[in-house]
Amino acid sequence: MSDENDVGEVLAGICEAAAALILPLWKTGLTVHAKADESPVTEADRRGEALILEHLARHFPDVPVISEEDASEFGTPQSIGPRFFLVDPVDGTKAFVRGDPNFTVNIALIVDGRPVAGAVNAPPTGETWFTQGGVAMKRTNGGPAARVRVRSWPKGKAVALVSHTMKDETRRKLMDQYGFDLPEPMDSSIKFVRIAEGAADLYPRHGPTMEWDIAAGHAVLEAAGGTVRTPEGGPVLYGKAADKFRNGWFVAKGG
Repeated sequence: MSDENDVGEVLAGICEAAAALILPLWKTGLTVHAKADESPVTEADRRGEALILEHLARHFPDVPVISEEDASEFGTPQSIGPRFFLVDPVDGTKAFVRGDPNFTVNIALIVDGRPVAGAVNAPPTGETWFTQGGVAMKRTNGGPAARVRVRSWPKGKAVALVSHTMKDETRRKLMDQYGFDLPEPMDSSIKFVRIAEGAADLYPRHGPTMEWDIAAGHAVLEAAGGTVRTPEGGPVLYGKAADKFRNGWFVAKGG
């Protein structure tokens, strides 16, 4: 059943439009600038964000937007209403700069602290995952969309997607804590959607992220039957203006 928040397919189209703008800039040796927090930003981030903001303003003129590059330059708002968008035009900028394919375009709609709709696009492969009618869908290069679902937890060889920079000691501790067998390094929010489509089982994040980094992937994963929880089992909520929209630790899991 659709409602006014069932906008995942619209967000998917916007992500794909941004991806078409960003992809030709990949592997072109763009100048990398340092933001205030010393994280990298390129012209791809800035152009992609401008396009997304333009499309969101046209489709949803009354819904506020919090986007990564704008927040980096001007700061986050001191408060936010119950309904707003979170945008990350290039999640995985470090991968983008390295020439790796695991970077994504992300848009999520937040209502009352929850990601009720979202879309994630992987420009190098043309894959787009999005919410629709309460389920998770995927299409590639504008083709027909098909439903995706998480897989059941395997009896052996469970796959966890982890940060490239994770230390061996941390990885071993997480393997013991969460019971997975195969850690696979991967950048960006693509970790959420790989779990959503049944290609992996777990993404434990014991480190900092921002709300716009994970909201779209969170929406897709939940629609596919997965969960995103704190390590204690509580909900991961959005709109944390007092924390400048920073997240605590979380665990994204499939079946």
